[in-house]
Order: sequence, then structure tokens, then C-alpha cells
Amino acid sequence: MRTKQTALLAWLKTATDAQIQRTGTTRGYLRQIGYGNKIASPEVAAALERETEGAVKRQALRPEDWSRIWPELASVA
Repeated sequence: MRTKQTALLAWLKTATDAQIQRTGTTRGYLRQIGYGNKIASPEVAAALERETEGAVKRQALRPEDWSRIWPELASVA
């Protein structure tokens, strides 16, 4: 099931090229993640959460397996 990531898509509208570069991927690939066509890698998901100052949560980007990837966050959720 494709899940549109509205917070990511909103951030992409104002993100600078430097911010995009710090996520470790391209604006086009982030758009694909935003529309639910691709899944963010754990590295990209964490970088997005950092670059968006928490507006985009890694848990939302990887809902199926985030608790296995980041078990330290499971106790907070």
C-alpha cells in the first residue's frame, strides 16, 4: 500500500539544495519516497528526521520495521 508522506512533500517545497544533499540522496528520489513509490533507507529516514527538525519522522517513513531498526525509539513511542 502506498502511503503519501505529506510532511516530506511539504518540506521538499522549501528545502535548499544543501539540505537535500545532507539527506544523502536526490530531490527526485525524496519525491518518490514522498509519493509512496519508494521506501526510505534507514540512513535516509534518519537524515530526513534530522534535516526537517523532526517534522518528518523516521517511524512514518518505515512503519513496518522502524522498531527493529531503531529499538531505542520503541520504548519512547
